[in-house]
Formats: sequence, C-alpha cells, structure tokens
Amino acid sequence: MKRIAVALSALTLGAAALLVPAGVSAWGNTGHRLIGVAAMRALPDELPAFLRTPGAVAEVGELAREPDRTKGGGQPHDRERDTAHFIDMDESAQVMDARGMSIDALPRLKSEYDAALTAAGLDVDDAGYLPYAIWDGYQQLVRDFATWRVLNAAEARERDPGKRAWYREDRLRREALILRDMGYLGHYVGDGAQPHHTTIHYNGWNRDTPNPEGFTTSRQTHGTFEGAFTARVARLDAVEQAMAAPQLDGFEMRTRVPAYLKTTLAEVLPFYRLEKAGGFADGDARGAAFVTARLAAGAGELRDLFILAWRDSADDLIGWPTVKVAEVEAGTADPWLAMYGED
Repeated sequence: MKRIAVALSALTLGAAALLVPAGVSAWGNTGHRLIGVAAMRALPDELPAFLRTPGAVAEVGELAREPDRTKGGGQPHDRERDTAHFIDMDESAQVMDARGMSIDALPRLKSEYDAALTAAGLDVDDAGYLPYAIWDGYQQLVRDFATWRVLNAAEARERDPGKRAWYREDRLRREALILRDMGYLGHYVGDGAQPHHTTIHYNGWNRDTPNPEGFTTSRQTHGTFEGAFTARVARLDAVEQAMAAPQLDGFEMRTRVPAYLKTTLAEVLPFYRLEKAGGFADGDARGAAFVTARLAAGAGELRDLFILAWRDSADDLIGWPTVKVAEVEAGTADPWLAMYGED
C-alpha cells in the first residue's frame, strides 16, 4: 500500500507531481516502447516470419505499455495487478527486509509467497511480486507458441477446405494473442531492468532506513528519472548497440529471473550516487549512459526470453485431448479434435 500512498501524497506538491504516474509505474512510454521494439528487432530467423515484420515490431512496442495503461479500473483489478510491477528488496536481496525470504528462495506459487510474507509480518502489497509476473508471462508465451506451431503445421497439411480455413482463422487469432502476450511479458521484463522496481528505495532513499551517504529522499526521484529524463535522452540505436549477445545456454527460468533482478538491484546504489553527483542534469552524458545501459539490459533479456519460449514450445503438449507439438509438426498426429474440440 505504501507505493500508492506515496503517489497520492505527491498530488499535493503541485505540477511537479505529474512526473510521478499513479502507483509509480516503470520507464514511462518511451522506455517500454524502446525495450519492446529493440527486443523484437533482434529476433533471429528461427522465429516465425510474422514476428519480424515492421508491423509486429511496432505492435509489441505499443503493447509493452499496456499494463500501465489499464490501471485505474478499481478494486480488485488494481490491487491485484499493480503489485506485479515491482519487488521491493533490501541491499541483501531479501524481500522488504531481513524478515522476508531471499529472492533466490521464492516459493513455487504466488499464494505461498503471499502467505510467507504475511506470516513474517510483512505487507504483501508493499512487497510486490514481479518475479511471478515474469514467470507467468513466459509460460503463457510458451503455450501461445505451441498452439501456433500446431495450427501452422495443420493448416499446411490439411486437405479438407473447411478445416483448413478454420486452422487459418485460428492461427491468425493466435498471432494477435502472441503479440499481446509478448507485449505484456515485455512490460514486466522492462520493469525488472529499472532499478527502482527492485528496491525498498523505489522513490528516493527510504526515509525509514539509514542513509549514510546522504542520498536524495525526494518523492520525485522515480518518475523524473524514468519519465521525462528517459524520454529526453533514450535512443533506439544506442540501446541496440548496448545490448549484450544472447545468453541462451543452461537455461532455467526459476533461477534466471532472480539473477536478472539481482543484477538490476545492484544498480540502485550507482543510481543514487550518480544522482547525488548531478549525473542526471541536462547535458550530462553519465545519466544518458545509465539509461541506455538499463534499457539495453531489459531489451536483451526480453529478446532472450522470446527465443527461449519459442524453443521450449517445440516440446510442449497442447489442446484437449492433448497432442504433442513435435508429432503434429512431423505430420504423425492429427490435431483437429485437440484444436477444434469434440463436444
């Protein structure tokens, strides 16, 4: 609840408060668009061709903003969704403080995570659940890709004109859903690249904790950085040049997401030191370099998860009664009942 309270209290501060979106969202429009577009433009040829069209690239860039744009629907909509955008950790990567679990020891289910935090005397809404949002988004995309593989293979082989037409229509429906789900995953992966979305110091240094280096405690810190400042300095070409090479070996989603978020957490202190040194003033190249590096980290991770989801989907089971994706693609299984249904 603390994040919402901070955003609402900022409304009393005048026009400057407009820099802080309600609920304190991440990156703003520019950052999320750039992460989505850069990730899509970096996809290799092994992914379906429809994903590499200019239209699909632009669509994912726009849809990467969607989880922020849907805020304000009321309860339970907002409370259940707004806390997906962050996870507040202390400097040791414990959720909230020493009472919370390490991000490396998160329970399998979000319900178990909520229960553990509550038992420790911590507020679930203050803690956030970003890792679970990324895990869930990845798993959904794997299912999307598996469905597309089956529909695409069946359409190519089907001789019945009516069935072939249905496969085509359903494939097109699935392609629209894939772009939406890529955008949603892109949003949460992008949130995970923004240092303020991994820390208890999410909007100025936490005033309830020691501040030996005298960092800013301004409630404008978060919004000014990811919104107006990022919009001024971020460039797609610079983000693409800064993206690391794909890291696809030894993949395990349960450990990869915490590692990714800890890498971002490690940028919290550098951010506050740079802010104190004036690095985010107009014309200072240090601030622009920091933004570029963080956006590139998000775009690179998102590109990798898109590729890995596509590869994972080849070994999936889909539909009911289930069919193996690999068997349908090999032409040894008929997916009609699994896809269209028998009732």
